[in-house]
Amino acid sequence: MNDFNGFPARMDFTPLPAPFLSAVLPEINDANEIKVILYAISALYRKKTYPKYITAGELAQNEALIGALPEPAAEEIESYMDSACDRKVFIKLTVETGGDDTDIYMLNTPADREASVKIAGGEIKISGIKSAGIPAVKPVRAPDLFKLYEQNIGVITPMIADELKAAEKLYPQGWLEDAFKEAVTQNKRKWSYISAILERWAAEGRTDGTHQRDSKASPDKYVNQKYGNMVQR
Repeated sequence: MNDFNGFPARMDFTPLPAPFLSAVLPEINDANEIKVILYAISALYRKKTYPKYITAGELAQNEALIGALPEPAAEEIESYMDSACDRKVFIKLTVETGGDDTDIYMLNTPADREASVKIAGGEIKISGIKSAGIPAVKPVRAPDLFKLYEQNIGVITPMIADELKAAEKLYPQGWLEDAFKEAVTQNKRKWSYISAILERWAAEGRTDGTHQRDSKASPDKYVNQKYGNMVQR
């Protein structure tokens, strides 16, 4: 039993991608794999270099992680990371260091997918390592929702890309298109406004292709929904 007595008043937080909790975590039955993934995400978050990557060797030197794993499992960190790559949590690249091949892992985000292609093509040089004939990782083809966003709002940031992917899993395609149309009609060209529309429809339902609203409701009512503080009037 450890001597943990609760969280202090001031402490650091490590962001955890919401899609991991909703789409990946429920599919993992091995607690040790979960531990390795969480420590890897935490380590990548604290990296100050670009692009951010980690090796199985670095994880093996993490005393907290090793202490959290039973001894045989500590020798299988690379296998756990490879399994996480199969789940599309991380991207794995093989690079050459001093004549030897080394595997590096990056978080599977749009920005890191783009960086992995540039590393493979030699456009990005990582200090101390060079490309070792890495097969290029093709960027994921932008779905229709991405096109809707680019055509009606603007450039997609990595954070917005993750939210769009999550929305695609939560809402019907027709809802997404109609929400964009309503936002454009009201000249509220912000994802926070569109997300609020979708949340309201999900909470109150839609009939005959329109969302339910009372006689006094207006688009500005969405400011009371999640992200409402971000909606521009």
